[in-house]
Amino acid sequence: MSFMIPILTVLLLVAVYAAKMFATAENAAGESYHSIDRGKEIEVDPLKDTISLLVMGVDDTENRNLGSSRTDSLIYLTIDPKSHEVNMVSIPRDTYTEIVKDGQVLNYNKINSAYEYGEEKTTIETVENLLDLPVHYYATFNFDAFLDIIDALGGIEMDVPVAISEQNSEGKMHQIELQKGYQTLNGEEALALARTRKIDNDVKRGERQQEIIQAIVKKALSVGSVTKLADVIEVIGSNMRTDMHFNDMLGVAQSGLTGAYTFHSYIFDWTDFKKNGASMVELFPDSVEYISHKFKVALDLEEPDERDAEDYQFQTNYQTEYANQYN
Repeated sequence: MSFMIPILTVLLLVAVYAAKMFATAENAAGESYHSIDRGKEIEVDPLKDTISLLVMGVDDTENRNLGSSRTDSLIYLTIDPKSHEVNMVSIPRDTYTEIVKDGQVLNYNKINSAYEYGEEKTTIETVENLLDLPVHYYATFNFDAFLDIIDALGGIEMDVPVAISEQNSEGKMHQIELQKGYQTLNGEEALALARTRKIDNDVKRGERQQEIIQAIVKKALSVGSVTKLADVIEVIGSNMRTDMHFNDMLGVAQSGLTGAYTFHSYIFDWTDFKKNGASMVELFPDSVEYISHKFKVALDLEEPDERDAEDYQFQTNYQTEYANQYN
């Protein structure tokens, strides 16, 4: 029976660690929970149904207060716990659209200004209006979370498209130097890659952010990172706001541990224009309609059609609603 003692000791240590991590996660989730009055009930079960989540990144690190007036990034995604599929699309921060608050159109402006008028609630209404899609839950992160989560995971693996020289999170120029190629990035380096505008444009920037999210999820679910999850959870608690309850978050996370998720990323077709000297992005309406359809199919809100055939390739008609008024 003596050979059982080391085994039981290991099992006991694992049980103690798991209980500690669970308690840490529950406390962190309690800190980050922030309900908003949506004026409607969310009738989905994250453990069984496909859910939609709006991820908002705010450029705010002082005292970890989430008091930024505008969103620096917006990503709409759906998560299917049964098929283990995630669909995601980035909404360029300069997208010109109707800003909707309490069901009323306030004005036309860049979508990142919606947060200024009513934080998460107005941003959610504005995104729902633009995409004609429901937002079941939201998660708002500041850049401290972005940096600390990646560092707690020991970095993420990314293929850097070109060499870049970028400022760090404190705004100091040329502090981050990245070479082209596949490499492990720490939090500061990943943030520089996510935020840089020197190598392409705002839409491509959103595409890079989607790739970074995928890399974070992949690393978080890898076996080698399990012992680091407690640190990640503590970071999230002080740097995130969400209206998803702990048990729902836990269920989604557990579904990821039972099978790898497949990611499907979408990119809007778009054009740019100037209004009063400011650069604006217009998403082509037919591109918005097509991507909205793909997400509606994922959410069981529409039936698949010829656009969902394996060999189908969408081509925009380049017709605009706003750009021609100002160009």
